Amino acid sequence: MPTLRGVRTGASRFVRSRWARRTVTVAALVAVTGVGVTVGVLLGGRGESDVGPFRVAFHVTLAADGGTEVAVPPLGSLFLDSHEGPAQLTARLDSLDQRRTEALINDPAALARAGETAPQDLRDALVRLGLRTLGVAVLASMLLAAVTFRSVRRVAWSGGLALLITGGTLGTAAATLRPQALAEPRYEGLLANAPALIGDAQRIADDYGRYAEQLQRLVGNVGKLYATVSSLPIYQASPDTTRLLHVSDLHLNPAAWPVIKTVVDQYDIDAVIDTGDITDWGSEPETTYVSMISQLDVPYVYIRGNHDSPRTAAAVASQPNAVVLDNSVTVVAGLRIAGIADPRFTPDKREEASGPWDESPTTVEGAGELLATTIRALDAPVDLALVHDPASAPALNGLAPVVLAGHTHRREVTVLPPTGEVTTRLSVQGSTGGAGLRGLEGDEPTPLAMSVLYLGPDRQLKAYDDIRVGGTGTAQVSLDRKVIEAPPVSAPPTSGAPTPVVRPANR
Repeated sequence: MPTLRGVRTGASRFVRSRWARRTVTVAALVAVTGVGVTVGVLLGGRGESDVGPFRVAFHVTLAADGGTEVAVPPLGSLFLDSHEGPAQLTARLDSLDQRRTEALINDPAALARAGETAPQDLRDALVRLGLRTLGVAVLASMLLAAVTFRSVRRVAWSGGLALLITGGTLGTAAATLRPQALAEPRYEGLLANAPALIGDAQRIADDYGRYAEQLQRLVGNVGKLYATVSSLPIYQASPDTTRLLHVSDLHLNPAAWPVIKTVVDQYDIDAVIDTGDITDWGSEPETTYVSMISQLDVPYVYIRGNHDSPRTAAAVASQPNAVVLDNSVTVVAGLRIAGIADPRFTPDKREEASGPWDESPTTVEGAGELLATTIRALDAPVDLALVHDPASAPALNGLAPVVLAGHTHRREVTVLPPTGEVTTRLSVQGSTGGAGLRGLEGDEPTPLAMSVLYLGPDRQLKAYDDIRVGGTGTAQVSLDRKVIEAPPVSAPPTSGAPTPVVRPANR
């Protein structure tokens, strides 16, 4: 039986043996190289590159599952099963270069070229990222080996091993690349709503390319509207005519704002009336869209639609020239305007309505009845009443000469059956945002629709111009004018309840 001293002697001899020293050295070399590769990937596996008008940040990390994450702050991320491990790629859309974007919009040919070169830009960026990751990983491993072993040969071995490990990792990712993964993304965050929001992605992509090519012409042609109006002899507005611009259902379309701004400036609009659905989902990131209201430099009167949330209404109310009505009354441009929000919140049409914001009203018809009660309590008649859904309008018949609505994305003007001395005209607006991305799902894009209302010194509607700016994807502009032959006569509504507070307009 061996003694303890004999065991120690045997162990000492093994440690001093040639193979033992080599084993320890190789293990140490592998460990040092592994640490160097990890540090090198962390330091070198990062980079930024321009892809089209975007500034994209790339990041490579070691991961067993592989795959690609495309982050779109603050909306969320989409994940692609693009390749096998052990390397994961993260691409984050950091910013949109304003100057490059404006240059692309002003030059449709450049926009088309940017779309064609974007895949090559992406490939070049990934190749540069891979080479940088490889180089930094090898360099970090060699530096760490030099500090640890102080041997040129072992430094060289560490560099070669790092090259093998890093190159093999990146090579495995490239060899197992699955381009079809682009058609099978997994969404997280607000981007989880993207499939329901955009419908058939391929058809929308095709139409959006046509839209982008014509965007500059679309906006430019709006400037011709004023000249067209000047040539129409059927109605001559007097100097004391009040001009209102009725918009509705913008649905986050950024192309709507330059059109609205042009019409406001060239028609000398006194106030803009928005009958709701300025957003799509009522979410926090969408609130930045309403910041364009402050650039219009005229009062902006708004009621919430069924796609807008209280957060949306608060964002609109924060604009210095905005007035938000919800069963309330304001005086803007000398006109007394009453309005009420849609009681529903139904951003996703695939699901049932999530219910009213509060216990009353419970229906769109009830919203109209509630606003009618408010109007009857006033000591003076209103000139305009605002609802989002035209189904709320019948309750207002005889209480306001003009009721403005939206929601249906179809322009329609009707005279409600007379019930008293005041004849009520219901004016339903089309979608000023071309129904947003939904407008791209059909065979023909939905036009951007808005109307200019002319009210005389007696605050009665004298005429209106219906403006249609092509569809999202075209540049056609049309203008139809309607003159009101016999304006209705207003009569004060009956009183019976305390007079509500009349909110002054912010300008």
